[in-house]
Amino acid sequence: MVTAGCSTPTADPYSSVPSFPGKTAEPETEEPEAVIPGASDPSLPPPVVESGDRSDKRIALTFDADMTAFMWDQLDAGEVESQANVAIFDHLEQERVPATFFVAGMWAQRYPEHMERLAANPDFQFANHSYEHKGFTDDCYDLGKIDTADMADDVQKTFDIIEPYGGNQSRYFRFPGGCYDDTALQALQPLGVTVVQWDVVSGDPFATAARPLVDAVLSTAQAGSIVVLHCNEGNAQFTDEALPDIVSGLRDRGFELVTLSQLLEP
Repeated sequence: MVTAGCSTPTADPYSSVPSFPGKTAEPETEEPEAVIPGASDPSLPPPVVESGDRSDKRIALTFDADMTAFMWDQLDAGEVESQANVAIFDHLEQERVPATFFVAGMWAQRYPEHMERLAANPDFQFANHSYEHKGFTDDCYDLGKIDTADMADDVQKTFDIIEPYGGNQSRYFRFPGGCYDDTALQALQPLGVTVVQWDVVSGDPFATAARPLVDAVLSTAQAGSIVVLHCNEGNAQFTDEALPDIVSGLRDRGFELVTLSQLLEP
């Protein structure tokens, strides 16, 4: 549900080969230009999406990979062992569960080995979660606030970091903390992104047990839902324990788990 709001074709290596007598040369055809999921019209404000088609029993699991300067310093000081919950990646791969990862640029810089792993899996999709996870509004939890003049550069910097890894790229963007206003949307308009929120909250940040996460997702998920989870070991340590029951519970209810582009794109 929308609430607001390329690659160049590879040259044909045989195009210069002359036709032989008696043989009619095949007409050259141009391959259609690649469409990046989530790309929007930069002349219009970015659309904001909270869910997909309610008539289609498909659900997208999305995982935010947060990283702030404070979290980076905690890792350097040894106060937190890791902000990458590898057990999540293991389970998704073992059960062949499609997922979309909203990656902060600093997280990608901290964990290039995990970025390579995610990019290598065709069931996984990359999306953008800003560079250092600062708030895009004045009062967004305790994230601080990025200057309005720096918003577009911050998001573009993250695209520049993520894109070289390849895999399933997109132009989907999620605001840190889910906080945005008209000013933030206008700042990102030139980037041609689609803003993705959610309609199912797992509650995994700083959770103290796994079962409440399972209950929160299974009790509110419906056709077309976008579920927000986190793959940060230090800040969401029970997500990997909850994930098997979330996946099996949704599938037992007849839901197909898909990437965001499969849920949202025609």
